[in-house]
Amino acid sequence: MRILGHLDLDAFFAAVEELEDPSLREQPLVVGGDPRSRGVVSTANYVARRYGIHSAMSSAEALRRCPTAVFLRPRHALYRQYSRAVWDTVRELVPRVERTGLDEGYLDLGTVVRDFVGARTLAAAVQMSVRGTTSLGCSLGVATSKVVCKIASDRRKPSGITVVPPGTEARFLAPLAVRLLPGVGPRAEARLRAAGVATIGGLADLADADLRAILTGSVGRMLRDRARGIDPRDLELEGEPVSVSAEDTFARDVSDRGVLHEELRRLADLVSERLLASGRSGRTVTAKLRYADFSIRTRSSTLTAATDDAATIADVACGLLDRGLRDRPGALRLVGVGVSSLSTFRQLTLDDTALRP
Repeated sequence: MRILGHLDLDAFFAAVEELEDPSLREQPLVVGGDPRSRGVVSTANYVARRYGIHSAMSSAEALRRCPTAVFLRPRHALYRQYSRAVWDTVRELVPRVERTGLDEGYLDLGTVVRDFVGARTLAAAVQMSVRGTTSLGCSLGVATSKVVCKIASDRRKPSGITVVPPGTEARFLAPLAVRLLPGVGPRAEARLRAAGVATIGGLADLADADLRAILTGSVGRMLRDRARGIDPRDLELEGEPVSVSAEDTFARDVSDRGVLHEELRRLADLVSERLLASGRSGRTVTAKLRYADFSIRTRSSTLTAATDDAATIADVACGLLDRGLRDRPGALRLVGVGVSSLSTFRQLTLDDTALRP
């Protein structure tokens, strides 16, 4: 029996913008295109959703529904920073993860716990860890298959956990609108509704002949299986790691530069150990700074040669932290060190060659 989870960050783009500017939290916020042109809503916060604004709606329609809404253009580089922090945090608790987007992905909970009671506890721990590290909320669905846990993660938003125990999948899905089933697009929905099938349970109950008349080929059978909670797909794991990193959150916000440098050097030692263990080295060193207001800043530097040396990584990271604090002074809640642009070899330096016989 598999135990899978689907994690979905709540109103992700809007939630990040609210962290960067807390004054937005009480206002209807829309992240998307210009409402005066042909822009489209990417994400709306939960205040804006009370006006019926949702993703994929035209920005012009969103403005008509809520003339007082605040519109912001997406800042994808910033969202990627937060997303990396989220998934690094998740992997510390659940190593086997399939990330399907910046704000969502599947977790193989069964590699950590043995039953669904433990899975609920683990899902809560993931939720708390994500909030503690990034201040972002997320919702999780837990089930035996991808299709069920993905649908479940959307049932108790925001910040909810929905567990569908084994044997209850079809009953959980049955009353839901057929359009909620992944794989049912507008055309399939129209054909199903024309045949009187409005719910997932109605699709699950279709006989073979009726199914062939509505949805031809293997797609129909696959959708009917999913409607019954049957989905054999495994997680699609990422290939080679794109970076190696370590970070830590302070018990109290820290402004002492010496303490910050000491922590960066400790983290650089951890990163170096992980690089050496994996047989990799990297050219780009990144320092991560999270301030007392939870905003995140990163600074990076690319070296002329790949390295796995702790002292080199630490020296560069400390310089990057100093640069970041010049740009924005303030006490820090968290610091991190990362190395990317990875390769499976390390270019020899003069010191290395001098040691050779």
